Amino acid sequence: MAILAVVFLATLSISRLLLADIYWDRVAATNGLGFILLQGVRFDIILLGILFGPVFLFKPWFHTLAFLRAIGRWLFPAYLGVVTSLAFFVEASSSSFIEQYDSRPNYLFVEYLAYPKEVFSMLTGSHLVELVAFTALAFFIAGFVFFWLRRDPSSSRRIPFWLCLLATPLTLLLMLGMIRSTLDHRPVNPSNAVFSQDSMVNQLPLNSPYSLLYAIYEHRKNASSKVIRYGSMDDNEALGIVLKEAGIKPADQLDSAIPTLHHQAATYPRDKPLNLVIVLLESLGADTVGSLGGLKITPELDKLADEGIWFEHLYATGTRSVRGIEAVISGFTPTPMVSVVKHPETQTNFFTLASLLGKQGYQTSFIYGGSAHFDNMKRFMQNNGFKTVIDQEDYTDPVYQSTWGVSDEDLFNRAHEALSASGEQPFFSLVFTSSNHEPFGIPENRVSPESDPEGARKTAIKYADYALGQFLNKARQSSYWKNTVFLIVADHPARLFAGKLVPVQRFLIPGVIIGPTIEPRIIAGISSQIDLLPTLLSLMGISSNHPGIGRDLTLPKYFNGSGRAMMQFNALQAYLENNKVVVLQPDLAPSSFRLNAKGKMRLKSRPDAELEHKALAYSLWGPLVIKSKTYHQ
Repeated sequence: MAILAVVFLATLSISRLLLADIYWDRVAATNGLGFILLQGVRFDIILLGILFGPVFLFKPWFHTLAFLRAIGRWLFPAYLGVVTSLAFFVEASSSSFIEQYDSRPNYLFVEYLAYPKEVFSMLTGSHLVELVAFTALAFFIAGFVFFWLRRDPSSSRRIPFWLCLLATPLTLLLMLGMIRSTLDHRPVNPSNAVFSQDSMVNQLPLNSPYSLLYAIYEHRKNASSKVIRYGSMDDNEALGIVLKEAGIKPADQLDSAIPTLHHQAATYPRDKPLNLVIVLLESLGADTVGSLGGLKITPELDKLADEGIWFEHLYATGTRSVRGIEAVISGFTPTPMVSVVKHPETQTNFFTLASLLGKQGYQTSFIYGGSAHFDNMKRFMQNNGFKTVIDQEDYTDPVYQSTWGVSDEDLFNRAHEALSASGEQPFFSLVFTSSNHEPFGIPENRVSPESDPEGARKTAIKYADYALGQFLNKARQSSYWKNTVFLIVADHPARLFAGKLVPVQRFLIPGVIIGPTIEPRIIAGISSQIDLLPTLLSLMGISSNHPGIGRDLTLPKYFNGSGRAMMQFNALQAYLENNKVVVLQPDLAPSSFRLNAKGKMRLKSRPDAELEHKALAYSLWGPLVIKSKTYHQ
């Protein structure tokens, strides 16, 4: 077993070296290879203590009696075969996971296990070779370890009872020492690996099995306790800061039991409020939108920049679709917890645009091309105001169907059909695209394919843009066009690589509001996805009571003035205001930065106490209202 432990540690170190080589430019920029390797051994020993510790502790007792020795000869080889193969599989997946999320495997790795069909289709479409190779090798490792340890002659050796009594306390002490890895009052955790301003490089000293296990531990701890991730502040103080920043005056507050519930008067009152269609674009960052300085592969979207309210500096709240959904339809801030779309405390009586508009007589629908069960979307939607949910099962004879769902053409055709049949009743529809999602399956002969290494993704973006253009052309000729406001916005950017704690500028996404009643203009100031909800209500002509804390960007003071945005990036949260950024990290002091003209973050010599206070208040507000169940009308 000692040989297995040494091989286990050596394998993790070799994997770390390979990752350092793959991302050498970023590692070299931190001048931290030595730190990565030395701390890496530390975290590998921690993992060894976690996985092998129970064997070290209990195996000697199975050598005291003959029948226990017979059990132990099967039990411990089987256990070690399983855990070593699983650890190898998770570590082997590191490169692919980092490529996608710029992070070692985290709780997202676990969340995806709840959707085997979708995940399997995504993996077989984009990572088939790696999946087959790693799975086969994991099974080989499990079998090899099992049969090798079964043949160990020492497995039949008898150990005196008194020796077990003597060895157990020492083994337990050694195991705890390996896992804690320090004599301080707190055991070592991922914050001990932080040494640079690059969040991904800070994770290289970890190993992926440890990273995953710690993410599971943190998730369960935060779900069942009062632990505050980024710092502490009195609840009333945090609430006061959030209300002030949201522009909610005491006179507008309606219920002390629901602190942010307030009255919003529409900037454009209308005798008959307008319909609303939100097109949520999958995985589209500013780097692929020509009008935002990116690649010129979205001509249909670029056309809209001159037709409506165009956001030049709109920031996504996160890197997952559920983050975009919670921000756009609920005006909810990002948190270090699971998104409200999946949180157990927000599945009923949680505020959404659909719940607000449904009470005003609107038809409300969620239209999606994939499976709405993914990420708990269907349950959340139906329980919080969406009366109709249309997903992959509801399409007949689709133009194209990939492993992820029907094409965006099919989605928009179905949406156009549903909207055209709405009659005189007002409607709100959330239309969520999916063609620009791995494995990027799209119909042939629609757009010219791209052939570079990112060709599949770029071609899918071009196709998604094409399908959007086809839909809007139909909508303009329809009966519902004249009474409808359309928001076209991305749910989140695509892959984020920038070598920073939080790559703030990579959170820029496209967003535009169009319709026959919308006067074209550019909103140049910083804005967040949470600002879209109150802005839409004003444009629709709806004065209402709601708990959202976003800013109504139809108000002149917000056109080009001071803005703010908040972003969740794995376990870190960033708060942006003008050209200043605060990054909050678990168990560490906040870091203050300044954005230069090129969007690069420079660490400030002195902390920005006021901005750090705002950032902390916003980070605490979300968990606070979820816990108290006070985010509803």
